[in-house]
Amino acid sequence: MESDSSPKPSLLERISHWLMREPEDREQLIELLHGAYENSLMDADALAMIEGVLQVSEMRVGEIMIPRAQMDVVDINDAPEAFIPHVIETAHSRFPVIDKDRDDVIGILLAKDLLRHYAESDSDIRGMLRPAVFIPESKRLNVLLKEFRSNRNHIAIVVDEYGGVAGLVTIEDVLEQIVGDIEDEYDFDETEDNIIRENEGVFRVKAGTEIDDFNQTLGAHFSDEEFDTVGGLVVSRFGHLPKRGESVKFDGFLFSILRADSRRLHAVRVTRLQDEDDAQLPLV
Repeated sequence: MESDSSPKPSLLERISHWLMREPEDREQLIELLHGAYENSLMDADALAMIEGVLQVSEMRVGEIMIPRAQMDVVDINDAPEAFIPHVIETAHSRFPVIDKDRDDVIGILLAKDLLRHYAESDSDIRGMLRPAVFIPESKRLNVLLKEFRSNRNHIAIVVDEYGGVAGLVTIEDVLEQIVGDIEDEYDFDETEDNIIRENEGVFRVKAGTEIDDFNQTLGAHFSDEEFDTVGGLVVSRFGHLPKRGESVKFDGFLFSILRADSRRLHAVRVTRLQDEDDAQLPLV
């Protein structure tokens, strides 16, 4: 008897076989995809990614861009010795380069190109710049992703209807809409407490922790009249949405940013700086 040597159907072929009828709108398509998941034709991760792709096709750049005020830029008029510490601190791979004014973006500087500054004594920063790509806030994310892939560009400057710089967007920002946030060692499990003691006088705190709970646990006396959460309190002291690695000291505590994205703060490490006996702090 001849053995069946035909290859097993792929995941896509099984999904296509299950989708016997053509969906008439997006809602029906999502319903059919959920049906495929319930029938074990795809796993939860695959379903989430497909839904992310569908979402990207409807979103516009203005919804996910990093606002102008939060852009990390390099001023071409500054000496490399002045801005290189900032490049190292922020740890980005690409930086918009401006000529004094944030509306005057003259190019993109790749951090790796700065190696030439140390290798060649007569290197010219202006000569290292790559062309900047400008896009409108209204551009759809799926179109932008296609352009990123075709021109091998990873960053674009977003402009408003008047031609002024509104912000920037990277290929990682777009991909995050599909695959979701990339977790790291500073992420909390949803079941974990909002405040976790790491060491004597050192705590890891969720940004959504209510100030009253924070005060009770760490013996602090912050007011909750203006802000309800630790995240709101910390952001107000920075005066901007801080990035991972930034820190601020006030009222006897050092707040170090553990995790934040372009939208909000997620977690901070809090170190008590007062000279009082840390042993009096309640354990979490």
